[in-house]
Amino acid sequence: MITDQWVVYGITTFLLFIVATLFLGRFDLLKKTRKYHCLADGSKASGDDRKQYFPPGGRGWPVVGHTLSCLNAISSSHPPLFVEQQAKRYGKVFSCSLMGKQAVMSSDPAFNCFVMQNEGRLFQSSYPKSFRDLVGKNGVITMQGEQQRKLHGIASSMMHLEQLKLHFLKGIQLVMLDSICDFSDNQVVVLQDVCRKASPIDNQATPIERGNVAINLMVNQLLGISKESEIEEMARLFSDFVDGCLSLPINLPFFAYHTAMNARKTIVSKINSTIDRLRTKGCSEEVGNGVLRRLLNEESLADEAIADFIINLIFAGNETTAKTMLFAVYFLARSPNALKKVQAQHEALRKAAGEEMLTWENYKEMHFTQCVIDETLRLGGIAIWLMREAKVDVTYEGHLAADFCIPRGCSVIPFISAVHLDETVYRGALEFDPWRWTDSENKEKRNWKKSPFYCPFGGGARLCPGAELARLQIALFLHYLVTTYSWKQIKEDRMSFFPSARLVNGLQLRLSRRNRDHLSTP
Repeated sequence: MITDQWVVYGITTFLLFIVATLFLGRFDLLKKTRKYHCLADGSKASGDDRKQYFPPGGRGWPVVGHTLSCLNAISSSHPPLFVEQQAKRYGKVFSCSLMGKQAVMSSDPAFNCFVMQNEGRLFQSSYPKSFRDLVGKNGVITMQGEQQRKLHGIASSMMHLEQLKLHFLKGIQLVMLDSICDFSDNQVVVLQDVCRKASPIDNQATPIERGNVAINLMVNQLLGISKESEIEEMARLFSDFVDGCLSLPINLPFFAYHTAMNARKTIVSKINSTIDRLRTKGCSEEVGNGVLRRLLNEESLADEAIADFIINLIFAGNETTAKTMLFAVYFLARSPNALKKVQAQHEALRKAAGEEMLTWENYKEMHFTQCVIDETLRLGGIAIWLMREAKVDVTYEGHLAADFCIPRGCSVIPFISAVHLDETVYRGALEFDPWRWTDSENKEKRNWKKSPFYCPFGGGARLCPGAELARLQIALFLHYLVTTYSWKQIKEDRMSFFPSARLVNGLQLRLSRRNRDHLSTP
């Protein structure tokens, strides 16, 4: 009975703490979301100079504001629903209340581009405490200023096209052959688990021999880990790690944050052990494609910074690439014509390559596959929004009906998915149509490095440094999947993007082998 009482007291105290936090945030919101006057240089205005205002918007429900409405939309198959509803009332840039804090959200391509291009000067990344703690203070995802630019530059230099050609192409294919080309005929798999972390439904297969594609790729390429037992352990650790990224930061047993922090400690320990081994045996020893070796040889980073850097790369590569692989198959399963064209393209490439692995020239011939990847990223892009914070009072003098000012400390959320699914930007925006990227009218939009209308990899100083690597992995995954199997979807499915991007039922498929015995590890 005493134990039960303490549980009740604990829950009550926790709920009171949450309510108080939200109330204080709400009080701060009420003070700040009045019409906010400021001059172009950021100073407070007075009299006739008062021309700019805080973006218009509503206050939502008492205490919770718009939090529940926004989360409900993100949990659905159409995450921009809340943004679209608010934009109809207030315009494409509007203010709202999220988690007790004022925020500016945008579905306007030009404003989103303005935010991304002014990273580090007017805006900075802003993430929940649980996420910051887990990815680490020295990670390229959360780091600010000059150190962020340095880490971003290191990552970009290690994953540009020439490096992919020399160091990644063969390694990715070896992992694909080991991971997805050995399922039994008529075997049922949960593709979401195969791509990301777990074993198939059918217990005939071991988790590593038949799954863990993305984590296998990343730990092999970054840390040189290839033993099945070690990859399986890393898969479990990163599964716990990811589950805690958007959790309440409560470091007590049985809470996701606590489990995730313990997983992080173990991951860091494994990275440090690899660093020590390299230093003992010499950095000339090959580790994966040499990323960690090159970090030790070429960069003056502390071991703690190296560990955070590697964790950031594995986290980003595992989550985003795995989910995009999954969504690509999901969309292809719903589009028989697109699937037939992809199969025909890869059958021709397989025939040309024979028993050899694909070359870089083969990869460059996957034109329609690249259209499929672009369309998957548009419809089911993992980064549906960006989380930023105004570093100073920011005046936006753009193309909108009225200029406005965003106060320092205000959350700013460019909602990327709302642009990607905007019918005024893309005809038939809710349809999976890879052929749209062959139209001349979409040629400029397709430039994901510069286009304000298509930003699946972010933009500005935080443009994803592993974008080209992700595209290579997805293309090769599709190649080995469609040339090895045909499949039938067993259960209907739908997308959800909260707490992370996923398919609700995991995409259950019954695989049928296509007699590709020549697809064996050389």
